[in-house]
Amino acid sequence: MFKTFSLQTHRHDEMIDITDELNTWIQAQNIQEGVLFVHSLHTTAGITVNENADPDVQHDMLRRWEAIYPWEDSGDRHYEGNSAAHMKTSTIGVTQALLIQNGALVLGTWQGVYFCEFDGPRHRKFVAHIQAASS
Repeated sequence: MFKTFSLQTHRHDEMIDITDELNTWIQAQNIQEGVLFVHSLHTTAGITVNENADPDVQHDMLRRWEAIYPWEDSGDRHYEGNSAAHMKTSTIGVTQALLIQNGALVLGTWQGVYFCEFDGPRHRKFVAHIQAASS
């Protein structure tokens, strides 16, 4: 099972919780066990798993990535001027493999799945594929 999801980002850098959207799709497929692969279709946006209880964690993460890879001109040669976004995406990655059990993602109490925008705002896409467990 494969699906393309679309979303609109609203800020230059942001983390969007996509956990509920993924779980809703898993439940609609009636999959009880397996693996979900989530993949960003962009070189300046990634996918990560992190805390979803305290929004300050997302704020801190975005602030720290910006400190490591500042947006302002640092002599980068890429003509689009968004090398920092490429670096952030390569650091967190574009794909996550997540377990499914009892028809939902297996996540810790405070974990959520995030689409990470580093060059927005933009219209974005990510894909998900379920590999169901054999009976």
